[in-house]
Amino acid sequence: MRNPLLDSPVSWAGWAFATLVGLSIGVPLSTGPIRRVDGVIVCSGLPRWVFRRGGTCVGSVYLTRDNDGDRVLRHERVHVSQWRRYGMLMPFLYAVAGRDPQRNRFEIEAGLEDGGYR
Repeated sequence: MRNPLLDSPVSWAGWAFATLVGLSIGVPLSTGPIRRVDGVIVCSGLPRWVFRRGGTCVGSVYLTRDNDGDRVLRHERVHVSQWRRYGMLMPFLYAVAGRDPQRNRFEIEAGLEDGGYR
């Protein structure tokens, strides 16, 4: 039996909600351009307190100061797909996967090198 929380209307609703949250943070705080790149909404020029490293993905929104090169955006596209698959389970599952990107399955799947972890 297929899990109704994964790749389902429930997870897509969670992804859509997360995208709205990301936009509600990114649009007012962004001092740089806001653009869409291959399904990723990039909000740049944000203050560093918004994210831990170079940026963070919330739904389809990537929040960053200036870490938005092609490789990083390829990495973030995978995170967008993960958000679509897991919906609002994503923050919980990501936290359970751990802070070490070398062992975090979501970061490994997105590509450690592209994400700047190697």
